[in-house]
Amino acid sequence: MNKKLFAAVSAALAGFAANAHATNGDQMLGVTATQWGMGGAIVAAPQDAATLLYNPAGLATLGIKDVRFDMGVGVLNPPRKVNGQDSDSDYYLMPAGAVAFNVDDKLFLGLNMGGVSGSGVDFADVRPLLAGTQAVVTTKQSYKIAPGFAYRFSDRLALGAALQIGYQSLAIHNNAFTLPQTQVYGVGMNAGVIYKFNEAVQLGASWTSKTSMDEFQWNTTAGPYSMTLDMPQVVALGVAFRPMPGLLIEADVKRIGFQDVLDRVPFETPGGASTMNFGWDDQTVYAIGVQKQINDKTTVRAGFNYGKSPIGEEDVDNNIGSLAITEKHLSLGITREFSDKVSGSLAYTRAFHNEITSNTGSNTTIELEQNIVNLQVSYKY
Repeated sequence: MNKKLFAAVSAALAGFAANAHATNGDQMLGVTATQWGMGGAIVAAPQDAATLLYNPAGLATLGIKDVRFDMGVGVLNPPRKVNGQDSDSDYYLMPAGAVAFNVDDKLFLGLNMGGVSGSGVDFADVRPLLAGTQAVVTTKQSYKIAPGFAYRFSDRLALGAALQIGYQSLAIHNNAFTLPQTQVYGVGMNAGVIYKFNEAVQLGASWTSKTSMDEFQWNTTAGPYSMTLDMPQVVALGVAFRPMPGLLIEADVKRIGFQDVLDRVPFETPGGASTMNFGWDDQTVYAIGVQKQINDKTTVRAGFNYGKSPIGEEDVDNNIGSLAITEKHLSLGITREFSDKVSGSLAYTRAFHNEITSNTGSNTTIELEQNIVNLQVSYKY
């Protein structure tokens, strides 16, 4: 590999990987306050119309009479470090919205939009012990828009599916090059089922395909750069228990296919073709959520979510700035009914501190913890 190509790939490994700051690898636990409040345990007993992104069959279980709207925004605060150096960018907004319609008490149609991953970093120097400075500044946004439907075959069985339209925006600056903000689009789909055994037990399952994204392309004075960052496949199973009126307990497990999209990523530079060996592994995520109705107007939630980091010690040096390493999450949430049509929800999630040090001799250390607050307003009639 010539020096120009080596420099470009090394910088890309430090920079492109620096964009993922969600919680299960580079995937959010949800997009609304009710979903975050349950710790991402949302497959078997969905709580709002944003279920379209995770299990579209849930539209048929929400008790929608005519129309339901769920709108919200999240604020992500991810304190993080590379080799003891803090990032200077601290807050990110995560908007979300969903609407669902009851067509004939069996067929339900909906549209959901949400930020599913992304963020950025602003490191003045990721290698403070080396001569000179190696700044890394990035920004990335990943959204999905999901038009879909659910069909209730009976009081027990509901099926659903949705098209998933992906949007990504990416920019990067480091010592080797500056690649300005550019956007790409992609497409995927998801499908799900919910089956109610009885008044106490309900099962849910969903499959989300890989979202195949267009290629990022940059034309610079040094020549063209290009790469593709697809969104991973996800398979999820959940079981919900209602042991008494007003109490819901749900446990989910999901498998995120990171290895297919973030193990080896082709990267074209002016110096030639290469591969970025990020080395991400598939991730198994376990989530449990509890919801208790306190009275006619107030419902509280708590959730716990765990998934082993998809980045191992052997891959830290190829993921400098990649802060997708949090593993344990604790969530609290509340919903307050303001009227028979309008409610508001609030959730707070703490992703506990985690750090990983390279075992390849460099002793590079990456660290991350997160605070996430979500607000939501729901309207139904």
